[in-house]
Amino acid sequence: LVIIMGGNAAEAHPCGFKWVTEAKAHNKAKLIVVDPRFTRSASVADVYAPIRVGTDIVFLGGLINHLLVNDKIQHEYVLNYTDMSFIVKDEFAFNEGLYSGYNADKRSYDKSSWDYVFGEDGYVKTDPTLKHPRCVYNLLKQHYARYTVDMVERVCGTPKDKIALIWDMIASTSTKDRVMTIMYALGWTQHSIGSQNVRSGAMVQLLLGNIGIAGGGMNALR
Repeated sequence: LVIIMGGNAAEAHPCGFKWVTEAKAHNKAKLIVVDPRFTRSASVADVYAPIRVGTDIVFLGGLINHLLVNDKIQHEYVLNYTDMSFIVKDEFAFNEGLYSGYNADKRSYDKSSWDYVFGEDGYVKTDPTLKHPRCVYNLLKQHYARYTVDMVERVCGTPKDKIALIWDMIASTSTKDRVMTIMYALGWTQHSIGSQNVRSGAMVQLLLGNIGIAGGGMNALR
């Protein structure tokens, strides 16, 4: 599976896009394009969905919630190669759009409360069962619970049926025999939240186990 968001590879990166068409022709790959415009990339997509400019982060937030709620994550991968089982300090919190440690006068964060809990041996405390209420997995579920499909449709303007179809296609790559790659460009990065767009995409790929394997990854189009 290939998804293009925040870019138009067919027109702006034709040498790279060649491999998408090769994958479609020879490996039965599917192409998803989510873009405010119906681009030349969208014209050859298996699924195209419109989206309001600048709302990609909400679409990705809803996708993360969908994967967590429906347990469409690759458990072996997240336990061994991510911090999902790590336990976070009790002081860490998120309220009214702000994380703990915010200094309104300096408009900056003291991030000391964002750290993990360490044991006497100096190593991070973990819960491989993912049941501890303060482990990253449960804090992630709590944070993204607000990103319902109705909220995403309202903010992004993307039809609910298209959202559900795309999220289900992406969720199908949580198995070990399927993989997805994300292709993005300046449509993601040239925003005030550009870094968060890319980090959210990376979080999706980590949940699915699509980082570090052939055909996966976060691919910036340069």
